[in-house]
Amino acid sequence: MLSKLMDFLSACWRRRSSARKSSDVCGKKEGLLWYKDAGQHLFGDYSMAVVQANNLLEDQSQIESGPLSFLDTGPYGTFVGVYDGHGGPETSRFICDHLFQHLKRFATEQKSMSAEVIRKAYQATEEGFLGVVTKQWPINPQIAAVGSCCLVGVICGGSLYIANLGDSRAVLGRTVKATGEVLAIQLSPEHNVAIESVRQEMHSLHPDDPKIVVLKHNVWRVKGLIQVSRSIGDVYLKKAEFNKEPLYAKFRLRETFKSPILSSDPSISTHELQEHDQFLIFASDGLWEHLSNQDAVDIVQNHPHSGSARKLIKVALLEAAKKREMRYSDLKKIDRGVRRHFHDDITVVVVFLDSNLVSRASTVRGPPLSLRGAGVPLPSRSLAPMELPGPG
Repeated sequence: MLSKLMDFLSACWRRRSSARKSSDVCGKKEGLLWYKDAGQHLFGDYSMAVVQANNLLEDQSQIESGPLSFLDTGPYGTFVGVYDGHGGPETSRFICDHLFQHLKRFATEQKSMSAEVIRKAYQATEEGFLGVVTKQWPINPQIAAVGSCCLVGVICGGSLYIANLGDSRAVLGRTVKATGEVLAIQLSPEHNVAIESVRQEMHSLHPDDPKIVVLKHNVWRVKGLIQVSRSIGDVYLKKAEFNKEPLYAKFRLRETFKSPILSSDPSISTHELQEHDQFLIFASDGLWEHLSNQDAVDIVQNHPHSGSARKLIKVALLEAAKKREMRYSDLKKIDRGVRRHFHDDITVVVVFLDSNLVSRASTVRGPPLSLRGAGVPLPSRSLAPMELPGPG
């Protein structure tokens, strides 16, 4: 009798333990905050966190580790994506559903990883979303004014590939041999017309349009509408046939255009990882509005690996509260939607680099990892109900 009772209690304990473990696999939620404090990718630990501010979460993110193609022979590595949507969540969700699959397809064709594979994956994703807009235009024309920034990092074969559209940012923490301090190195250029060089680029690309960039309400915007100069989506500024009625008047330009105003061509750079490269921080601009690159690197360096992404978000929210002269505890009580007046959606992925594993990149194998930020599984090719677009 006693042995049966012990067996029963043991089975219950295993089920509860398993349930706790499985819930942690998909991360945890506390109000508007989702986090996965610690996990393993092929080359070390990772930490991930997202805080929602918009009524519908416009940030999407993912980490994939293991096969980067459909071939048993590889390549193998880790893929990180941060997709900061604007005007609604449709484009960022579409990217999260499709970009990595396109990358695997092109890596399969090439039988390796390269900047060209990543560029083709971006192009296929852009073309795929254009197809969605074309199909939905008759019944949901406002989807033409929805878009997303798109930041990707791929660690493969000892190399790090960084690709970017928009103003999300990837920052490397690298130890300086002489002093032991960890230096912040920004790896991704930003495509935001608040930056003078980006405004100059827009003027050189559109020499016949003196109003290609306009200062509106003390903020620089492309055509007075949007701050980023490159994105996925935003079809209303890429194809003139989608910049007309029944698109809302506030998005329609007075003059037609022949060539795309915004670009979907990503900036891509390749870096050979070094022994002293400690970690990478991938984050949407919601984080960088409140923290400098070096501030973020210092926080990660001085904090345990576990929970480092959540720690970065907390410090950013403390800064947001301070700027509004309010307490952090009061900011946390503000619900989504209204919260957007205080800060943006913020996504952070911290990827730690074990130099021993990185140096053995060609032989490292492990269980595949696939995780999406916010922990909300979305069916493939799904689009959320349309939210009224904002100006970006």
